Amino acid sequence: MTSDPFALFDSWFIEARASEPNDANAMAIATVAPDGQPSLRMVLLKGHDPRGFVFYTNLESRKAGELGTTPRAALLFHWKSLRRQIRIEGTVERVSDAEGDAYFATRSRDSQLGAWASDQSRPLPDRATFEARYEAMVARFAGQDVPRPPHWSGFRVVPDRIEFWQDRAHRLHERNLYVRDGNDWTTGMLYP
Repeated sequence: MTSDPFALFDSWFIEARASEPNDANAMAIATVAPDGQPSLRMVLLKGHDPRGFVFYTNLESRKAGELGTTPRAALLFHWKSLRRQIRIEGTVERVSDAEGDAYFATRSRDSQLGAWASDQSRPLPDRATFEARYEAMVARFAGQDVPRPPHWSGFRVVPDRIEFWQDRAHRLHERNLYVRDGNDWTTGMLYP
């Protein structure tokens, strides 16, 4: 067992990108509402390094509101083809404007326009309304670059716990746990 959970994550993530048929970067993110109600949805990992795990969203979405109230989250990667999963828990912080701008610039133009057109997580009367808003953004930004909307950016989950789970025969799975201890990590195993 390595002492660096990020090196192990990198190794498993490389294998997942080679073996998963779709979206090896898909992860479930759990947040909690002010009333204690948990909420879970899938997002895409768009960056990771020893500072944490980054995803992007509309800052007026339900998840962003929950993270604003309770800046903690849990992530889950499940790679069925490898029979592995990684659980991550930690605090959440906004990415810098420079990071948000840099990532937004890599998105397809249609995705950029969609970020302007969508009131993510809010009621939508019908699909035609969203499509009309999208077409209005096409017209608004015709012939120019699409800037990052002020209501769109990213979050970084700064882990304090990372668990690597590997399926084993007869449900005798292997679970390796990393817990942050200042700038270092303590390591151990968990019973399956």
